[in-house]
Amino acid sequence: MRPSAAPFLFTGTMLAAAGYGATFLFSAYYRAHGGSDVDTGLTLAAAMAGTFTGVPLVGWLSGRIDAARMSAIASAAVALGFLLLAFAAGGGLGLPLVSGFLIGLGWGMFYIGAPMALSERVTDADRGFRFTRFGAFQMAGIGGGPVILNLVLSEAGLSVEATFMLVGAACLAASLLLWIFGSMAPGGERTSALRPWVRDIGVIARSASIRPILMVALGACVFSGLLTFQSSLVAGTGATAATFFAVYAVTVVAARLLLARFLATLPQAQLASALLTSMCLGVAAMFGVGLHPAFQIVSAILTGIGYGLVYSVIQTWAVNNTEPRYRHAALTWFVMSYFVGIFGFPAVGGWVLVHLGREVFLSILLAAALAELAIAASIGLRRVQAA
Repeated sequence: MRPSAAPFLFTGTMLAAAGYGATFLFSAYYRAHGGSDVDTGLTLAAAMAGTFTGVPLVGWLSGRIDAARMSAIASAAVALGFLLLAFAAGGGLGLPLVSGFLIGLGWGMFYIGAPMALSERVTDADRGFRFTRFGAFQMAGIGGGPVILNLVLSEAGLSVEATFMLVGAACLAASLLLWIFGSMAPGGERTSALRPWVRDIGVIARSASIRPILMVALGACVFSGLLTFQSSLVAGTGATAATFFAVYAVTVVAARLLLARFLATLPQAQLASALLTSMCLGVAAMFGVGLHPAFQIVSAILTGIGYGLVYSVIQTWAVNNTEPRYRHAALTWFVMSYFVGIFGFPAVGGWVLVHLGREVFLSILLAAALAELAIAASIGLRRVQAA
């Protein structure tokens, strides 16, 4: 991959990720039009359906169509979803549901297509560094997008619809940048055959890549639990949810940009164990938020360092530990596993939080984090014994 092509991928990634981050405005959109969080939930459900359609779609078609091109199409789908919401003006629920599906479809396609496009264009030795740098720009979009959009709403006085138009324009720009990236850095050879990633699970399950695939689901449970329910976790304390989001995003982006090259030189199994230990401590720190708000900041920093950096490490394992012919299938299963944790845990976690309380909820998150750490430690032990 030519160095001059990377900025197009990374900038396009940041803009597309900002589109995903803009989904936090759904609630304000419906309230402005006399709706409620029920409408928000239905739109997010449509987005979830779209996501679980988009991920396997890329898995099947990546042999025929360059993943960079599919990422560009994905960003255009997200743009269309937000533009439809902007012009629907809250009228009925049919069009907003279509919009939610398009946003989810685009994000699902992008979330696997963009790293797949990058993976096809780099060597095994350089993949870890590139994934970490890619992840920094992605998190900058997801975390920074909501901050900028909040300023647009509060300071510039724009309506939610006008803000959605800006988001749509940003995603269209991302689509163009990703298309240019695909032209500047052509991918591997294409084939007319579909890639049968589903049936390849038998091979993947017997390979070393199954461990990072399981790990990413556990980490996604921790990530979605802390962020989705942050407002409930700090209710009645001196802490605010916005503080956690801001500190977490800044920590992840700074750590990925500043440490990417250095982390790639370290023993990866030991590095993963150290990062997951940080994540476990971050979850544990949330138990103390009721005592002092500083524990929330400590939690955001430790979780940002731990989860924010370990994701690219285990993503690299999922690819590099698989035979080249099965790497697209492994990456597809990796992303599917991630979304199972992201969407699946909140459904269960919300019930736990309401009926069993905050401490039980955090204990489940801590158990998931410790389970992921145990898997990482077992990988490190196997490699030491093999050596």
